[in-house]
Amino acid sequence: MLKAKIQEDIRTSMFARDELKTSTLRLLMSSLKNYEIEKGLNYEAIDEDVLTIVSREIKKRRESIEMFQKGGRQELVDKEQKELEQLQRYLPEQLSEDEVKKLVDDAISQVGAKSIQDMGKVMGILSTQIKGKADGSMVSTIVREKLSQ
Repeated sequence: MLKAKIQEDIRTSMFARDELKTSTLRLLMSSLKNYEIEKGLNYEAIDEDVLTIVSREIKKRRESIEMFQKGGRQELVDKEQKELEQLQRYLPEQLSEDEVKKLVDDAISQVGAKSIQDMGKVMGILSTQIKGKADGSMVSTIVREKLSQ
């Protein structure tokens, strides 16, 4: 399980005295634990849940990087970038933009989408296919472009 791998990586990073990796993974485990608590008593996160949490944490880092760049805080950009790299190790191989475009085209034809009003239907189909494999904002941008043509 992915959760067990993260826990083992925390132990390894602690022995290696890798403070950045340890703190990043501890924050990830904390988010995961909070997710399990929200789900209810004795809920044990499965790999799909872990991927959801990892994706959420990656999104936070990307937003922080963008804000710190606007604020001219390069040292914080560098820190967030290193954390982002640590988190990305737990995601499956990412789809290329061309692969995402093909999936978008397939989803559009599958639901018969004609306009931007059909975006929700297309995203609904895509969400299961791309979960953890592509950045959601990139996918929605591609869908929006395709449906606006």
